[in-house]
Amino acid sequence: MAEQEDDRYEVVIVRYGTRRTMRSEVYLNYGVYGDGDAPIDMDYFVWVVRNAHRVILVDTGYSIEGGASRGRTPLMTPVDAWRHLGIDLDSELTVVLSHAHYDHAGNLAALPKARIVVSESEVDFWLGPLARRAQFHHSADADGLTELAKARKQGRVKTFSGAVTVAPGVEVLEVGGHTPGQAIVRVETPAGPVLLASDSVHYYEELEADMPFTYVADLPRMYRTFDLISGLVATGQITHLVAGHDPSTLERFPAYDGVPGGLAAIIGRLSQ
Repeated sequence: MAEQEDDRYEVVIVRYGTRRTMRSEVYLNYGVYGDGDAPIDMDYFVWVVRNAHRVILVDTGYSIEGGASRGRTPLMTPVDAWRHLGIDLDSELTVVLSHAHYDHAGNLAALPKARIVVSESEVDFWLGPLARRAQFHHSADADGLTELAKARKQGRVKTFSGAVTVAPGVEVLEVGGHTPGQAIVRVETPAGPVLLASDSVHYYEELEADMPFTYVADLPRMYRTFDLISGLVATGQITHLVAGHDPSTLERFPAYDGVPGGLAAIIGRLSQ
């Protein structure tokens, strides 16, 4: 890449998986809305934040094994997508984990030197005893949590409470709700500020219709996060909102051919 500002990035959105489910399986207590049930697609994403100075991976997707155990087949593994993007997986990358569910914190073994940034409440919860209870255990991948624990023992996990700036122009904010320490990521780009909402907003419809997702650790916090994000968008503090699982996501942003198969989009593309 040509000489670039230190605090501006391009954001690459990679769709690595998809499945079809039902609206009643997606939205919490769906019957209260009085709408008929219907099929709904769910896409799975990882995000790459990069410029000439650094590369930051936001979430690491589900592993082949973690996906297979739930009937999920990847369109392309995140590991292969990162390689297509020219990312050196053996380097000391920064990885931000928005939360530790199986589809966001797998594949850590493929990043042996990565520095992992995750909220303290998130890592403490998922490496603690409550994570073994059935209602939580279903959403986690045992191998992924083992790798997270290993990285923490090696001193490669950096925890935070509230908010942390991981690099100039990249801020991670703990919001909770979906999980105890769910985080969102604000990125400065040439196209304006981007908010990687991850699973604080699975679908854009969640904000538009005020409909929480079915898996939630703290419902009041989830609603407060909806209000926070809606306010950031309404006041122009965020120009581009990127939801965590919405199938319309790639259609909302310019296509990017750095990942084959039409599986990527880009925001704020930097000159090469």
